[in-house]
Amino acid sequence: MTLPQLFFAYFALSMTVLSLLIVTRKNPVHSVIWMLVLFIHIAALYLFLNAEFLAAIQIIIYAGAILVLFLFVIMLLNLKREETAQKYQSQWPISMGIALVFAIFMTMIVGKITVMPALGEYSVEAIKAEGSMMTIGKVLYTRYLLPFEIASLVLLVAIIGAVVLAKQRVE
Repeated sequence: MTLPQLFFAYFALSMTVLSLLIVTRKNPVHSVIWMLVLFIHIAALYLFLNAEFLAAIQIIIYAGAILVLFLFVIMLLNLKREETAQKYQSQWPISMGIALVFAIFMTMIVGKITVMPALGEYSVEAIKAEGSMMTIGKVLYTRYLLPFEIASLVLLVAIIGAVVLAKQRVE
């Protein structure tokens, strides 16, 4: 196993474990802290893939702004009742069985995929000549403008929903 494969294996294993830690913690603040560690690992993986701009955006946007938003929502919503409630119900063995069957089927399906996608219009040389930020900007604001705007509206609706939920609990 080469050194790049070891790095990738570390990132893959650690991000999987961190994802499980996020969804299994009882305290939501602890989940956000584990999410911060996950976002830092994702940024390091981007650096490993020579995507410095994406690594910087990952830290600034996700580890900065999105986690602050999550903490803001957690602090607005008084989660004491949810925190003391029973987290795992009596159906968990059935759920684990279904999840195992689903994982086996997904592994079988992904194992049969052999078709590689067609190469994109941007080669490594073209990106190096133009710059990665310029290329990302051109693609994001031309071909993917509508999904970009839809994502911004979804985030806006989420913020408004959090404020409305917090206001209802105060009254």
